[in-house]
Amino acid sequence: MDVTIGSEPPLAGTEVEALLGELERLRGYLLWKCGGLDGDGIRATLGPSTLTLGGLLKHLAAVEATTFAWKLHGRRPFPPFDTWNWDDPESHLRVEDDDTPESLERLFTESAARGRELVAEAIAAGGLGGEADLSDDDGNHANVRRLVLDMIEEYGRHVGHADLIRESVDGLVGEDPPR
Repeated sequence: MDVTIGSEPPLAGTEVEALLGELERLRGYLLWKCGGLDGDGIRATLGPSTLTLGGLLKHLAAVEATTFAWKLHGRRPFPPFDTWNWDDPESHLRVEDDDTPESLERLFTESAARGRELVAEAIAAGGLGGEADLSDDDGNHANVRRLVLDMIEEYGRHVGHADLIRESVDGLVGEDPPR
């Protein structure tokens, strides 16, 4: 399943279909809210915040890599995040001079595709209840379901930010992107 702007989770699907469908819907919302802008549009901020639409694309691409490679499977984050400067806590939110709307959208869509593959691998191996690599100090491991829910929550918060920033850029509002 690719990130499709305007995709909806099934009305009466299985738990897997419902959770992954909701994650896809949020990925699509983010692409819609960040799409079709020029360099100034992806760098626009709102109020005192330094958060940008381009930064949201980069951040969520990085979260796909850390959540689904490292936390889920115990693997190094996939490229380009395997060589990322994680000592700079703002690097995954900052739009650099050489970042373009196209390069940031490509980074996001490629990371979402890789995250999708890693989730499918984990579900095939043990279902939503399968054990993730991430554990607490007592050795209790998260399961796949928890990490998918964490990712839905992460997207939910940031799609809200994208709504506000995009409205301030060009007035685009709404929750139903064109199909």
